[in-house]
Amino acid sequence: MSNTVTADQTNTNNINTNNDSSHYQPQLIEAEQQAKWATDKRYEVNNEPSDKPSRYMLSMFPYPSGKLHMGHVRNYTISDVLSRYYRLKGFEVMQPMGWDGFGLPAENAAIANQMPPAKWTFDNIDNMRAQLKLLGLSVDWSREFATCSPDYYQWEQWLFLQLYKKGLVYKKLATVNWDPVDNTVLANEQVIDGKGWRSGAPVEKRDIPMYYFNITDYADELLDDLEQLEGHWPSEVLTMQRNWIGRSAGMEVHFPYTLAGDDNTLDVFTTRPDTLMGVTYVAVAAEHPLAQYAAERDEVIAQFCALCKKGSVAEADLAKAEKIGMDTGLTVTHPLTGEKLPVWVANYVLMSYGSGAVMAVPAHDERDYEFATKYNLPIKQVIDTPKGYFDNIKAQAKADGSEVNLAYTERNTLINSGEFDGMDFEHSFEAMLAKLEPLGLANKKIQYRLRDWGVSRQRYWGCPIPMINCEHCGTVPVEEQDLPVILPTDVVPDGRGNPLKNITDFVNTTCPKCGNHAERETDTFDTFVESSWYYARFASPNDTNNMVNKAAANKWLPVDQYVGGVEHAVMHLLYARFFHKLMRDESLVSGDEPFANLMTQGMVLAGTFHRTNSDGSTTYYFADDIDIDYNERGQPIKATLKADGQPVTIGKIEKMSKSKNNGVDPQTTIDQYGADTVRLYTLFTAPADQTLEWSDDALKGPYNFIKKLWRIATDHIQALTAANLSLDSLNNSALDSTDLSKAAKDLRRKTHETIAKIDKDLGDRLALNTPVSSLMELSNELASFKASSEQDLQVQHEALIDLLIMLSVYAPHVGEHLLERLGLDTQNLSYPAVDERALIQDTITMVVQVNGKVRGKMDVAPNSDPEQLKEQARSLDSVAKFITGDVKKEIVVPNKLVNIVVAG
Repeated sequence: MSNTVTADQTNTNNINTNNDSSHYQPQLIEAEQQAKWATDKRYEVNNEPSDKPSRYMLSMFPYPSGKLHMGHVRNYTISDVLSRYYRLKGFEVMQPMGWDGFGLPAENAAIANQMPPAKWTFDNIDNMRAQLKLLGLSVDWSREFATCSPDYYQWEQWLFLQLYKKGLVYKKLATVNWDPVDNTVLANEQVIDGKGWRSGAPVEKRDIPMYYFNITDYADELLDDLEQLEGHWPSEVLTMQRNWIGRSAGMEVHFPYTLAGDDNTLDVFTTRPDTLMGVTYVAVAAEHPLAQYAAERDEVIAQFCALCKKGSVAEADLAKAEKIGMDTGLTVTHPLTGEKLPVWVANYVLMSYGSGAVMAVPAHDERDYEFATKYNLPIKQVIDTPKGYFDNIKAQAKADGSEVNLAYTERNTLINSGEFDGMDFEHSFEAMLAKLEPLGLANKKIQYRLRDWGVSRQRYWGCPIPMINCEHCGTVPVEEQDLPVILPTDVVPDGRGNPLKNITDFVNTTCPKCGNHAERETDTFDTFVESSWYYARFASPNDTNNMVNKAAANKWLPVDQYVGGVEHAVMHLLYARFFHKLMRDESLVSGDEPFANLMTQGMVLAGTFHRTNSDGSTTYYFADDIDIDYNERGQPIKATLKADGQPVTIGKIEKMSKSKNNGVDPQTTIDQYGADTVRLYTLFTAPADQTLEWSDDALKGPYNFIKKLWRIATDHIQALTAANLSLDSLNNSALDSTDLSKAAKDLRRKTHETIAKIDKDLGDRLALNTPVSSLMELSNELASFKASSEQDLQVQHEALIDLLIMLSVYAPHVGEHLLERLGLDTQNLSYPAVDERALIQDTITMVVQVNGKVRGKMDVAPNSDPEQLKEQARSLDSVAKFITGDVKKEIVVPNKLVNIVVAG
């Protein structure tokens, strides 16, 4: 036998016939199995050293929105299948679960429902925990925590203080979206068409003090360490990380100017110094000192600068916004030509990016071209273009009905650049630097697209920043012994500013330095902070003395397999990688990277049905409210609303979402088919890293597969009873594989081929859909196998046991239930071992054709002599009667077929 661990001896000789074991009842058996797992604490692990190798499996933890969706189901089923597989392979597996508790959605829901975010959040956690348990996940619930608990967030406050001491945290002014009616900062996604999403008021740009993590100090390491993840993370995720960090070598160019008798330079970083001779103006942000100088002396410019402070600060919004500007009347000097260049203040330049100034090259930058043509500024081409380039651009714009933008942005040979003419990018870079650097007018510089991480949020529902503002001492950190700074949880926000500012018991405090009255910081952390280190806390969630217990971290970290959506490919993963390095440098964890392997699962899609209303808006309908007609290929061709019988439009297949009413409630599906069917369906239907198109009808396939296995197992148990064979003897006796019938050999070979294939699929290829197909194929072999002897029953028993052990990875309830009925102790299962002898084929079946048509089959030894095969093929009665003429040719395809070509 491939697995010989048995249950308590008092049960092994008796067939379990509890309730109605002849029928598959998922709701009954799933509740029973889950109760056993909970009672046994089956999936709890400890941090003590073990002889077993450890495996840390983690799915990105959920935000407690209140109800699971199918994206959750797929995500957690993926990690659970892998967790169960590695347990069978002898690993000590940790699969924890927690809750990303803080966040703006809770605050918004609290406002809508007039209840504290804490109550809303913890009520949702209770509901979602119950739903997750219905899925049969092998989670260690003893490690559960919510990030909105002080026991958790006190440690990020502690780390913040350590970083503050080291200079890795600092405070500076930042430009934010400000709603002047609600008196609150808005996230970029809360700005809709330039207005606050709640108040509808035009959004302003405002500079406020914020705390920053100095992530750019780690930029090189964050970029270079991606090489460690090659082959372990999806290549597209690595590319997105590299692009976001965006290391670029360029030149910082200094444009001299004199203002009020003082000499200074306007410093601009550029990755395209080859276009320097094409600069025709410079543009600065409204907050730049040059703009402010001009505004103080010109009311019109002052009004324009105030106008620039309105609108979103999001890069995407700035890109779409109309480019507007005003000439300040000031000039700077071109460092190469000595030409005076006008200084414009422009709304597309932000003070928070770089130096708040750009050199404008309209001929070779689309944004600068758009601005220059609007204000009739000079456009000087200094990079050669391919022949016909401008004609092609004009023709394309005419065909598209779009505005013509003639900026040529590619690299090429320099023209109209004096002594630099004819040079390519590299040569011109070095030549210009050689000329300007000795004069103090340029220098090489490495710059990053990555900016330091602003972690201050002017919102209530988040982790308080552990700082104190004292009018005598300035900004003072909270003493470590006074941590945590606890967020009041009985607050009902109204959406108008941060309510913490109005809670005197929270705000009023004493300065740790001078002892005078002071005020607490009322900003809270960006919620990315909580999700940046939760994976490490799972190693020691109950440690009250350390952020992370080093010994526990050494046992479990890094995460062996991380699973989550590709939408988190940039920010979450980047910040988690940054935090891991911060914790490493605090001697809390080892290693450079938090996640050894990453899988990004595909989205779950479903059809949409809608009507366009008279006002142009769209109403979406649930599929349950629609009658659908299908064509012969099963495609929907007509849809009508049940309520009125009128047609609705069959829309696109889209990501499940509440707004499109195309989500499927996992609870409803589990109630109807059982969790095992849902688990099988979500992984069988499509590769885990590709999108899954949901179909209610398609659930019947895996459901029927389980029912089929149930019947096979029930019939097998009855056959054993009839043959007076005990489960105890079968499970503890080695199978005698000598003198097996051909059918029994074929079944054993199929069984062990399946064991090997699934082992490779899950262990090496991370292919989670193909093992289900393999299990279905093996079940077909089992169903067609007719046991006619005790030895046949032994082979059948082996195949069934091995199949159910492998099935328990995907469908743990039914898999383990049937194994228990077959007398096995499911607490001590192991993955079946491949019997190499079973893979050897004594005979193979070859097809015999006459003139290309199949006329017979024959069982032969593998790699038989071709001449013997031809002779044996001709001797078959079913073949001989078709050889009615001269044999012109006999073709042998080794181990596959013999084709006899007959004349006439």
